Amino acid sequence: MGEGMMEKWNISKARDLYRIDSWGSGYFDINEHGNVTVFPDGNSKDNGQGVDLYDLVNSLVKRKIEAPILFRFDGIIQHRVKYLQKAFNEAISKMQYEGVYRVAYPIKVNQQRHVVEAVRQAGSSQNLGLEVGSKPELLAALAIHDSSDALLLCNGYKDREYLELALLGRKIGRRSIVIIEQLYELEELLKIADELGVEPEIGIRMKPSTRGSGRWEASSGEKAKFGLNSDEIVWAAQKLREKGKQDCLKLLHFHIGSQITSIMSLKKALREGARVYVELSRLCPSLSFFDVGGGLGVDYDGSRTNFESSVNYTVEEYAHDVVSIIGESCRDAEIRQPDLISESGRAIVAHHALLVTEVLDVAPALGIVNDLGPAPSDHELIEKITSLYYNLSVKNCLETLHSALEIKEEILNRFLQGDISLLERAYADRTYRHLVAKLRGVSQSLKYVPEDLEKLEGVLRDLYFCNFSLFQSLPDSWAIDQLFPLMPIHRLNEEPTRRAAIADLTCDSDGKIDRFIDLKDVKDYVLFHSPNEKESYYVGIFLVGAYQEILGDLHNLFGDTNAVHVNIDQDGEVDLTHVIEGDTIEEVLSYVEYAPSGLFENLRKSMERSVRTGKLSPEDAARIQKRYKEAMDGYTYLVK
Repeated sequence: MGEGMMEKWNISKARDLYRIDSWGSGYFDINEHGNVTVFPDGNSKDNGQGVDLYDLVNSLVKRKIEAPILFRFDGIIQHRVKYLQKAFNEAISKMQYEGVYRVAYPIKVNQQRHVVEAVRQAGSSQNLGLEVGSKPELLAALAIHDSSDALLLCNGYKDREYLELALLGRKIGRRSIVIIEQLYELEELLKIADELGVEPEIGIRMKPSTRGSGRWEASSGEKAKFGLNSDEIVWAAQKLREKGKQDCLKLLHFHIGSQITSIMSLKKALREGARVYVELSRLCPSLSFFDVGGGLGVDYDGSRTNFESSVNYTVEEYAHDVVSIIGESCRDAEIRQPDLISESGRAIVAHHALLVTEVLDVAPALGIVNDLGPAPSDHELIEKITSLYYNLSVKNCLETLHSALEIKEEILNRFLQGDISLLERAYADRTYRHLVAKLRGVSQSLKYVPEDLEKLEGVLRDLYFCNFSLFQSLPDSWAIDQLFPLMPIHRLNEEPTRRAAIADLTCDSDGKIDRFIDLKDVKDYVLFHSPNEKESYYVGIFLVGAYQEILGDLHNLFGDTNAVHVNIDQDGEVDLTHVIEGDTIEEVLSYVEYAPSGLFENLRKSMERSVRTGKLSPEDAARIQKRYKEAMDGYTYLVK
């Protein structure tokens, strides 16, 4: 290709730019029309059955189901459960492991009823278990978790009522295993079991000295919130033996944190856990389950590293290490190898959900101009910054930047002293922003770009205002700087040229996204297309199925978004199995104790007074009443 000629934009370049092949795990791709396509069966590269996401959004909008829309693809959940089970089954077969593997879903990761049911259905043939960590979760699971021999793992803080409910569940066919995480729970459990005439199945959660890796590593180790240390484990085993209940101990459990980024941390914890299992089984030979807890991570940025938003291992490697380390320890000690359990909630549901939001407005960054226009005065500082703009070159770009920063600061000080007018300051500020754009363009010719000039990339961003609440739909992005893959869902056959950051609808300055995934680092912009007035511009935020919904809050009273469950039927047709309307304004006001009927009555009284005094006509009063009622029944987000 000749010098100066740019290589033509194509779909392959779009895939590379947004790294969809890396984080998409076969569930997402870009079709020939430039639209994101979702493949619930994970077969994007094998031409599996896909759903054109942009066409789906347009179809829903025509039905008055507006963005923001949370899409849940139940087929992805089914594929993730099967994928996890297959990885363990292959490792078990390869290493001739004696036990079996059981998937357990911790419902705290996403407690939405339709999500939990999709997970249970996906794992029904493998007797998928549920893990609960609170009384409300236990009540939900007792009612719906009726699969034969499927485990119900009971974690979390437990009072008498919690323990009683878990034990009574055994009388209606639930295989509840109460996992002891604090010593006081054991004696209380045994007492209640005697009162009810129930033989309990008991688990013990150990507190490994090994810490996890990544953002949640501080939640594990010897100072962890939950679990028994070695002395307490021995005490619990002896207590069971004293009461003749040693056969009730069935399970050993540990957890070293969510989103484990490095496989080495897991290996260390597994070796410690395996040794405890071997020794504990000598005291209580009925021990038969080893629960490695959660932590199986998701590669949010596609880098396959131990960065906090990634993982440096595969599901297959994870399964291999669990099976081999525990199997080898038991084999060496001549102990029966236990059935294995993992509570891999994030790995099961993260991929299945994505949020689609619409761009409402764009605040563009200033670019390069040929003429700055007439200056408001001949003030020396105005002349200096104007001269910097016109005299910029490759040779003086770094010096120009430093001078511009100094002049910008001096202009602010002189403005505060009253020596510079508002018109003069506005002209200088605008000139500075044009200069920054020109600096960035000129610096591209440098063989080595100094760090100060590199930082200009983050300054030259358009701000895309999107119809969603970060605090409601992506709380981890705000609270812990979690990175989520983000990209346009259409127009990907066109080259995106605008560097962008994202702002939500809330009036909070933290309601923005300005950190984006990249192979080697975190970028401070994402590339978008210029808005087109003839059509809406939609952005997808992916891998949001774990934790985001339940952690979301009502900042500015933006409520739950519309949610749609999507399947592909046997004929390859899109099937909307569930459509859950988002919160209305009336509903969110009720959450914070504003009774809509009381609000309307107060408004009616105000209107009556205004009508009597002639400030409001009866027609306008009727119009206000109508609009108020319509708004109360409407979506908390902006609608067309």
